[in-house]
Amino acid sequence: MAKLVLNVNGEPVKEYELDKETLTIGRKPDNDIHIDNLAVSGRHARILTILNDSFIEDLGSTNGTLVNGNKISKHALQNGDTITIGEQELSYVNADASAEESDFEKTMIIRPDAEGMPENEEAGQDIENSIGKIAADIAASDSSNKGPGSAHVKLTSGANTGKELQLTKIITTLGKPGVQVAAITRRPAGYFLIIVDAGPDNKMPLVNGTAINKQQQLNDGDEIEVAGVQMSFHLD
Repeated sequence: MAKLVLNVNGEPVKEYELDKETLTIGRKPDNDIHIDNLAVSGRHARILTILNDSFIEDLGSTNGTLVNGNKISKHALQNGDTITIGEQELSYVNADASAEESDFEKTMIIRPDAEGMPENEEAGQDIENSIGKIAADIAASDSSNKGPGSAHVKLTSGANTGKELQLTKIITTLGKPGVQVAAITRRPAGYFLIIVDAGPDNKMPLVNGTAINKQQQLNDGDEIEVAGVQMSFHLD
């Protein structure tokens, strides 16, 4: 089971098991994790846990919530992440997530433009944060155990023409960092194409030749273009 470990002066002093779906952190005594410090808002942040994945969301706090030193609004947590709230540090520990591949794997970007479609781990902090927000939104909609049937995309241009990519994860991230990155997400209502990074030219991915507006639901047979590579979407 995942847990948060409260550290004081670098030493662990208390553990909180993430044994329910939603856990709140804040200065008010009725929070699951009560931090009595003026730098902490009454309702500062919440942790949402779905199966083996946990997400943190700042609840509009005055001083913000940091993960690994970066201010976040929503973030998909990874084993070993350090959360800073006020003057307190909490470590996220999830042995299951570190040992198994998560449905919400957020740093792997599939490169359909490169031979063999390698996965690029150099996502960059901005892209990682964006995918973390998308993952948190999906988790909040309880889509980890719901949704449509399986689907795949078939590459119709570039070095991998003819190859198929099964959409086995809740989030499948495609593109080329620095050019264009998009994600295909599986939700209760169906599959959606979402822009993650429009690149320096601020160009959106295309669906049937038309630029999407941040996101668009996909239908069987839709033609998609991401980072200059064309592919077709198919429900299995």
